[in-house]
Amino acid sequence: MSTTEIICGLIASALLFWIVGAYNRLVRLRSAIVRRFPPVDEQFQLRHGLLQRQIDAVAPALPDAAPRIDVLRAACQQVEAACAHARQRPGAVGAITSLRLADDILNEARARLPVQSLPGVDLSELNAQLTATDATLAFARRQFNEAVIGYNHAVRQFPTVLIVGLFGFRSAGTL
Repeated sequence: MSTTEIICGLIASALLFWIVGAYNRLVRLRSAIVRRFPPVDEQFQLRHGLLQRQIDAVAPALPDAAPRIDVLRAACQQVEAACAHARQRPGAVGAITSLRLADDILNEARARLPVQSLPGVDLSELNAQLTATDATLAFARRQFNEAVIGYNHAVRQFPTVLIVGLFGFRSAGTL
């Protein structure tokens, strides 16, 4: 073997090891996104149950707010459907964007129906649970978004960007 063949073999080996390392890093970062979604999903489901209880408690006490309550119910169902879609592919930009937009709509609907206290209806415990769930959801979303940002940064990094398309890696969406 000549020196040129040895050098070419070493360069090819180094390139192969780099490609394997970059691929493994991207797989690990994408797996982190998948691992960070179940806590988010759990908090969305918990909040959905609490909101349903709140709506059921408030609806009889506010008959004149029926349209706003119906909007809130519809927004809850929209978030639930978007969450089910995101559960299938937590790294997909479209699924996560749908969930984020549905959650924004839900938050607007919640803001239009403030139910801190109503005569004859004790909502203090339920409101406290909703506040705690919202805080826990915000924390879980931050963790998910941090994993997505780390993955997206790696996908756009040079020279890793050279192998991204080859193996089908795509940017992920943030909540």
